[in-house]
Amino acid sequence: MWKNRNVWIILTGEFIAGLGLWLGIIGNLEFMQEKIPSDFLKSLLMATGLVAGIIVGPYAGKITDQKSKKTVMLWSGLLRTISVIFMLIAIATGSVWWMLVFFVTIQISAAFYFPALQAAIPLIVKDKDLLQLNGVHMNVSTLSRIIGTAVAGILLVLLPLSMLYIGSLVAYLGLLILTWFLNFEENTNSSSEKKNTNGKTSFKDVLPVIKGLPIVFMTLSMTLVPLLFLGGFNLLVINISELQDSSAIKGWIYTAEGVSFMIGAFFIKKISDNFSPYKILFGSSLLVGVSQMMLYFADVFAVTIAAFLVFGFSVGCFFPTASTIFQTKVPKDFHGRFFSFRNMLDRIGFQVVLLLTGFLLDFIGLQLMCVLYGGLTAIITIVFYLKNKQIRTAKLEN
Repeated sequence: MWKNRNVWIILTGEFIAGLGLWLGIIGNLEFMQEKIPSDFLKSLLMATGLVAGIIVGPYAGKITDQKSKKTVMLWSGLLRTISVIFMLIAIATGSVWWMLVFFVTIQISAAFYFPALQAAIPLIVKDKDLLQLNGVHMNVSTLSRIIGTAVAGILLVLLPLSMLYIGSLVAYLGLLILTWFLNFEENTNSSSEKKNTNGKTSFKDVLPVIKGLPIVFMTLSMTLVPLLFLGGFNLLVINISELQDSSAIKGWIYTAEGVSFMIGAFFIKKISDNFSPYKILFGSSLLVGVSQMMLYFADVFAVTIAAFLVFGFSVGCFFPTASTIFQTKVPKDFHGRFFSFRNMLDRIGFQVVLLLTGFLLDFIGLQLMCVLYGGLTAIITIVFYLKNKQIRTAKLEN
């Protein structure tokens, strides 16, 4: 795997793009803190971009299955690069409306880019290497987040806010150039299949495939559980910072969660040798609930960091396992539509949780909300576990 040039291009591109992404995210938080006082209005603004991604999701899935994955990645990467210009205009004019345009365009870009990337990875390496590559890929993403947030914090002190987005623009241009050098063999169908793909393929065709694969359906459902934490993650960070009256806590939180995520993703290959994918998913999900409940003590620095360490490790095990299940169990001809469908579910989940988090933060406060989310996560996990046990028992009896 490590002799494959495409692997190094994907990982290097992910690192560079991650730096740009997190420079932009920290910039977004700073800009919104200055311009928008309400947490609910902040969440509403971010959710608007997610809606745009959901709307184009079905089209993105069809295009990814019909066209070259590399071509889709190139065009979506170009749109992502252009989107940063809108944020620079927002800073120059002090306009929240230009930030809205930025959110919409960058989310549309993501709606095309990430299904294409997930569909391309199984074409680059063999199935036996997928879990390792997924883990390494997520670790590279996390490392870029740690470095990106640290660099962003330094730049905010030393330079104008616009320089964060200049750095983001340069990073996205770098990713665009690297993507151009990808070279892998696309999935080739017979002429009759090709004709059907181009002419009669429907986005809805992926639904019977998901329904007919219980492990895929269960895993897809389980991926929605961590969204209760991830959906409002940035709003949580802002509120913890205000609760502890510390700007530095933001960097500590992102660093703790990121390092712990890397540890989980690094050891996932060894963990998977001793535990089934289901045990990893359910165990990780319960840990997410524990980390949420720990944030009832979000006014205590040590407990806050411990909570994000627990959360980082749990999702570091969870997501590589889920991605590998999807890439190996779902037929490759459906990868574009499936990963687009998954992205749509994630975006809808993010949108709902983002709006709910903004509302609850204004209504009941951070600490009670985290207890509520933690309890809900534990209940959902137990329900899924019992349902899975029931299905497996029924199979054995038959």
